[in-house]
Amino acid sequence: MAFLGTLPAKLGQFLALYGGWGLLGISFLDSSLIPLPGVNDLLLLHLASQRPERAVFYALASTLGSILGCYLLYGLARGGARFLWRRKRAAAIERARHWLERNDFVTVLVAALLPPPAPFKAFLVAAGGLHVNAVRFGLALLVGRGLRFGTEAFLGARYGAQAEAYLQANFAWVSLVAVVVVVVMTVIYRRLVARIVPPSQGDTARSSSSGGR
Repeated sequence: MAFLGTLPAKLGQFLALYGGWGLLGISFLDSSLIPLPGVNDLLLLHLASQRPERAVFYALASTLGSILGCYLLYGLARGGARFLWRRKRAAAIERARHWLERNDFVTVLVAALLPPPAPFKAFLVAAGGLHVNAVRFGLALLVGRGLRFGTEAFLGARYGAQAEAYLQANFAWVSLVAVVVVVVMTVIYRRLVARIVPPSQGDTARSSSSGGR
């Protein structure tokens, strides 16, 4: 049984031999069915530090692999939504659906930035089970994972082994700072939009159009 626990690690070591394409495979597996926490981030940093001219390729491979893996889990959850939620009350499902419909992009974006052992896959399953818009789901992943892996590739290419050591020691803090920045920017954006287009204007416009019919 102990051998089974080493299989993901050995698989990660094997894929690491293939450079950027190995990164794509590792990020795909880690985001879907086989957890490889932290392997992709550290390997990306290492490869970018060794070959800075390929840092962009490494970041893109990691981002693409992760998005594809997330869509696999999202699709499985979406296809089995009836089974996943059949024991839940309709009111609870509707509340969760309503919240995700209003905050789906930010929720997935923040989850994509959170460090292990954050329950990232739980967000993916919830998004699929509640039929979150697939396009917005993908865009949030693209921004979140792209920001995360792009930053790591830049740090690896710019600072080399120093970036590897720093991220290993401070990975959680760096990710949490990124999450806080995203949340603060989202709150500011929503408040600005609320001031420019107050909800009352939309309600007034709808009521007047209804009265004119």
